[in-house]
Amino acid sequence: MQSTEKIAEVRQIIQKAREKGRKIALVPTMGYLHEGHVALVAEAKKAEAMVVMSIFVNPLQFGPNEDYERYPRDLERDARMAEAAGVDLLFHPKAKAMYPEAMLATVQVGVMENVLCGGSRPGHFRGVATVVSKLFHIVQPDLAFFGLKDYQQYRILKKMVMDLNFPIEVIGVPTVREVDGLAKSSRNVYLSPKERAEAVVLYQSLGEAAAAIRDGQKDPRKIEKLIRSRVDETSGRLDYVEVRAASDLTNVEWIDRSVVIAVAVYFSSTRLIDNLVVQA
Repeated sequence: MQSTEKIAEVRQIIQKAREKGRKIALVPTMGYLHEGHVALVAEAKKAEAMVVMSIFVNPLQFGPNEDYERYPRDLERDARMAEAAGVDLLFHPKAKAMYPEAMLATVQVGVMENVLCGGSRPGHFRGVATVVSKLFHIVQPDLAFFGLKDYQQYRILKKMVMDLNFPIEVIGVPTVREVDGLAKSSRNVYLSPKERAEAVVLYQSLGEAAAAIRDGQKDPRKIEKLIRSRVDETSGRLDYVEVRAASDLTNVEWIDRSVVIAVAVYFSSTRLIDNLVVQA
């Protein structure tokens, strides 16, 4: 595995791969890798492409009171995991390389950035779309792989690629979960033992809500109430629970199409998200 923090070196390495006729697959991450990231690499390798993984904790997507400074970082550990997973090139730039001066141009993504996580984290998806756009310009991949745990992110980036005519296929990879159903997340390390035990309520309540829809419940507000009541049984503090159209995250008054049930819950200061897509 090759590894560099320099943008110019990334471009040189990829150019040589292109000259040999290889496709390029990008797996963007913020590091502190887990099995979910490994699954992204596994899907990328199926494309028989050169797999480029980026590790960059992007300051642009963190709000002033969020966990940018304490976000878990361990580049040596991540490099070992990336190499074992089959990554060909690890790109781990410093913030100064990605943002050498204050940004003038950023990527705004319209109505989809103002709902769900965007409603709770103003500017978050502008930061995500901007850094991913920069990574696309640096790496120029044919394929890009994103976990569906961050379903809103996946939908926004897929729309950005279409709107801005990036010649890239954005591929969503199913959420990887712990044995008890909790979605794998780098932030899970923040949880106390009690909070870790309670956090499974996200997946359990989503499963109960999906079952209710399959049994004929079509009122999204009742689905949201079901999840809210389950979270209220724990020490978790609900940030949001919403049922929205799976295709474009618009509001739904009646569940008569494919929907995403999305939830965010705080355990102390740790914010966890999860979702399920359900066919009506």
